[in-house]
Amino acid sequence: MMKPRFAQKTAVVTGGGSGIGAAIAQRFAAEGARVIIWELNPRSADAVVDSIRNSGGSAEAVPCDVSKLESVHAAATQAGEVDILVNNAGIAHIGSAESTTPDDFDRICSVNVKGVYHCLHTLLPSMRERGRGVILNMASIASRLGIQDRFAYSMSKGAVLAMTLSVAKDYVGAGIRCNCLCPARVHTPFVDAYLEQHYADRKEEMFARLSAYQPIGRMGEPAEVAALAAFVCSDEAGFITGAAIDIDGGVMNLR
Repeated sequence: MMKPRFAQKTAVVTGGGSGIGAAIAQRFAAEGARVIIWELNPRSADAVVDSIRNSGGSAEAVPCDVSKLESVHAAATQAGEVDILVNNAGIAHIGSAESTTPDDFDRICSVNVKGVYHCLHTLLPSMRERGRGVILNMASIASRLGIQDRFAYSMSKGAVLAMTLSVAKDYVGAGIRCNCLCPARVHTPFVDAYLEQHYADRKEEMFARLSAYQPIGRMGEPAEVAALAAFVCSDEAGFITGAAIDIDGGVMNLR
């Protein structure tokens, strides 16, 4: 049998308490990683940790608000040496440049942009000192094309893409790889909650419409994103850095 991809490696997954982050945490643990979930919601993080441990994996949860640098610093002191950082934590927002309030804009920026920066700023020095490390940022197709009423969200994911390219360039000589994934719509609890809140009387109709946006005819599944993340963060992808990888059901090239 092949050696687990992440044996004797420590992976930090921000926002690993639900959705894509939970799937990544579970996949990495299944492939041998010691997974540390940095999560604002301790109940959801503990549930994912329990599921990993019940399956024989290694995981722990650390309370962390990535929008606050001191919170990230505190979480990092508990992590020890981190081999893989997955910047997954993020929040969504619906609105145009007109309807987005300054508070909305600042909230999106504080989590989706500054949150990624805080984790990079905190963990890159130790990776550089050790001469190795892998960073995976969660961007979006919204970083590369226009999506209606996603002004602030698209701004934030465009920043994630730019940070990915910058870190990849600055640290390529230090043995650190940095890439990002650009998913289209993925079926997570957020989607279900959005439909319940805004379209309670026609959830099935709207679910079908959201699914049809992807030329493949459905939304992605968190496990599919996690499988790609596992490859990109593994030694098998050692020749990949500075890449923005679409996982989009054909949106970018077939629409």
